Amino acid sequence: MAALQEKKSCSQRMAEFRHYCWNPDTGQMLGRTPARWLWISLYYLAFYVVMTGLFALCIYVLMQTIDPYTPDYQDQLKSPGVTLRPDVYGERGLEISYNVSDNSSWAGLTHALHGFLAGYTPASQQESINCTSQRYFFQNSFQAPNHTKFSCKFTADMLRNCSGLEDPSFGFEEGKPCFIIKMNRIVKFLPSNDTAPRVDCAFHHESREPRSQPDTRPLQVEYYPANGTFSLHYFPYYGKKAQPHYSNPLVAAKLLNVPKNQQVIIVCKILADHVTFDNPHDPYEGKVEFKLTIQK
Repeated sequence: MAALQEKKSCSQRMAEFRHYCWNPDTGQMLGRTPARWLWISLYYLAFYVVMTGLFALCIYVLMQTIDPYTPDYQDQLKSPGVTLRPDVYGERGLEISYNVSDNSSWAGLTHALHGFLAGYTPASQQESINCTSQRYFFQNSFQAPNHTKFSCKFTADMLRNCSGLEDPSFGFEEGKPCFIIKMNRIVKFLPSNDTAPRVDCAFHHESREPRSQPDTRPLQVEYYPANGTFSLHYFPYYGKKAQPHYSNPLVAAKLLNVPKNQQVIIVCKILADHVTFDNPHDPYEGKVEFKLTIQK
């Protein structure tokens, strides 16, 4: 018992460890001979080669079932979302406020519009083609260069007074601001049967208060392009890989009679056969709502 309870010195422990690492009597290294280490290494090498091969085979089979041009799982929304430019978000959604006489209050808004429309210059649309059919642009094959499909041009000058070319202030300086409305992309989505979808903007309270009451006059809007329509030849969209040069069509709404020094709520809806805007769970499906305050 005394021998079992005897503590080993540090030199004894180091000697035992060296003997374990290399035993000159048996030729073992770390408890195994070199031959056994070789067989174990070959076993694990073969094991991981087989596992890597099986994993690569599974990935290959999975990739063969995926269409690179059409996502398997698309958005479950029936209608595309709608976005607004410039977009300034407050605590409860979009809130835009500025002072007509204070240039610094709206300079950031116009700068955001210029930056957004930079992607709609003629130079950036060189790879796209001119479309004038006003009908759906179906493409069953990849006839564009690099095995892609053609995209129709949309340039900022189509927005005319709201393009930033004729009026760099986009109407903010005169209290008649321009807002740009865009529909989000959904692959192979057709917004309507045979008529082009269009934008309709109105004061939010018009549907709840009689027009005979004060301050309930309808909102006056100038739309660009004419009638606020998204031409059908921009649809359907075939995906980023098939149409790498695709640009969303835009509609600009120039608000002409927004009352000064009070907050108003404006709703811009997309009117089309297959676009809905009454989803209570998504306030930006088929429409965009924002608060606007123009001080003078």
